[in-house]
Amino acid sequence: MIVVTGATGNVGRPLTRALAGAGERVTAVSRHAAAVPDGVRHVAADLTEPAGLAPVLTGAKALFLLLSGDLHAAGARPGDLIAQAASSGVRRVVLLSTLGVVTRPHGTTRVVVRAVEDALRESGLEWAILRPGGFASNALWWAGSVRAQRVVAAPFGDVGVPIVDPADIADVAAACLLEDRHTAGVYELTGPEVITPRGQTRAIADALGEPVRFQELTREEARAGMTRAMPAELADDTLDILGSPTPEEVRVRPDVRRVLGRDARPFADWVARHIAAFR
Repeated sequence: MIVVTGATGNVGRPLTRALAGAGERVTAVSRHAAAVPDGVRHVAADLTEPAGLAPVLTGAKALFLLLSGDLHAAGARPGDLIAQAASSGVRRVVLLSTLGVVTRPHGTTRVVVRAVEDALRESGLEWAILRPGGFASNALWWAGSVRAQRVVAAPFGDVGVPIVDPADIADVAAACLLEDRHTAGVYELTGPEVITPRGQTRAIADALGEPVRFQELTREEARAGMTRAMPAELADDTLDILGSPTPEEVRVRPDVRRVLGRDARPFADWVARHIAAFR
């Protein structure tokens, strides 16, 4: 059995489908009740209470570990999840980390995630670490304004990074969970091209077949919206990257191809699959 945390999210959902499609027994874990593919067991659990995961992890051979936003907050102990997995008999853990642990290692949230990486390396378990950059699915923040007004409102309209399709992250995670050759692998995952918010807006407009206007937000305006959905420290770290990416943060990585034998999907591909959200 493979346990997938964050199973109803942008990475967890396609990962759960991929594993179930490969014939694996899957337990999907999320904070709230949710629909899952046929044959998949769903368990509602809170990752901030690792001991409560013991019944879920017992008998599992592998775990996909995604750290929810509250596990980045002060006082959280996400490393305890690694210890709980080990004590429950899990053999392999694939951790969804972030590219920021190498490009901005001193950021508050990056320090927390790097500590979890270190705990995993020292756990005695088989492991792989995935370090994606920005997600293509973050464009869903704009879905409401595109539907209502045909407007994308975002900061830093002409600053780009190579955002990655969550489906590519899920496919890499599935490979790492199922194939021994990826043990002790650290994979930095990006899309195939640098794209700006204005470029994303054009891709959405092209998929809709209608004009979509780009509205530039100040950093402060963007932060006010983001902190309604994530800790302030994570919002600040994200805005630092979006506004002033380092050379390493705009570099396109080859690791999707290394693992999957194909190129990473471009943003336009993600938009085409999710255009219903913007109509």
